Amino acid sequence: MAGEEINEDYPVEIHEYLSKFENSTGVVDEMLKTMMMSVSRNELLQKLDPLEQAKVDSVSAYTFNSMFWVYLASQGVDRKEHPVKQELEGIGVYVNRAQEITDKKKAGKLDRGVPSRFVKTALWEPKPKSASKVANKGKS
Repeated sequence: MAGEEINEDYPVEIHEYLSKFENSTGVVDEMLKTMMMSVSRNELLQKLDPLEQAKVDSVSAYTFNSMFWVYLASQGVDRKEHPVKQELEGIGVYVNRAQEITDKKKAGKLDRGVPSRFVKTALWEPKPKSASKVANKGKS
């Protein structure tokens, strides 16, 4: 901030916020350039399974629509009535669905044999000792 020239087109109080916003957009721009140059979309998708491909597509769509949402806000457009709101909600449903599928895959599977083994072990009764063994023990 030191050494920056303050523009008089906006209030001085928001200068710091605008500077941070400008820096953040620069960071996002650099990340996008890096991501787009590192590997082609087709190469990336070929390395992923269908669920991961769906995640990449839905998160990408959500990210770009979110950036458009911010752009609309910077232009003073009422976003509550803009179609991008419904688009973000729809994409959010797909992102959540992909996460649910991932969570189901990570969840432990029930081994149906385990409960029956527990019950059998809990209900186990020893066989009665034969009378001859008991009689022999008594004679000793």
